[in-house]
Amino acid sequence: MMISRLSPKALAIAVAVVALAGVALLLARPKPIESAVLGADWECTQTAFLLTTCAPRATPAVETSRKDAIRQTRG
Repeated sequence: MMISRLSPKALAIAVAVVALAGVALLLARPKPIESAVLGADWECTQTAFLLTTCAPRATPAVETSRKDAIRQTRG
């Protein structure tokens, strides 16, 4: 059985690549941001300082079902 060993230079390059990949993942993860322009009904996130996405905040299902139940009994 043949076992190949990495040279110190190759090992250092491999460690550097793994470290850079870890840093890139940490920087790329989405972070919540405030959007005063859209208001409180919107939730925005920024990814890697470049891409900002916004979506309406989701209302919990319990609140939605209560509103529907109240509307049905009144009408």
